Amino acid sequence: MSSANQVRASHILIKHQGSRRKASWKDPEGRVISNTTRESAVSQLQAIRDDIVSGKAKFDEVASRLSDCSSAKRGGDLGNFGRGQMQKPFEEATYNLKIGEISEVVDTDSGVHLIMRTG
Repeated sequence: MSSANQVRASHILIKHQGSRRKASWKDPEGRVISNTTRESAVSQLQAIRDDIVSGKAKFDEVASRLSDCSSAKRGGDLGNFGRGQMQKPFEEATYNLKIGEISEVVDTDSGVHLIMRTG
């Protein structure tokens, strides 16, 4: 696939009771995840988004601390990907963003995400 059709993004993932896998690098037993409702995960991400947009926080620093994805070790960076490589809602949200833009909360089988398109 040519790189012209690819995007690059970083994300912050918050897993919750409805997530398909209830374990993560920071919660290997899934205890916190199993007790997190989707609603509380969404409100947590909305507060994080407000802090990032207002300049109170940096996306990569928050991702490193709070994301339930192993990409947290890279500040949330997922690298380049093309169509068909991510879950559909995640892919569509990413392709609809301009570089540097941050999505609203995006729901996937993995949990809820904030996505920042970086390329």
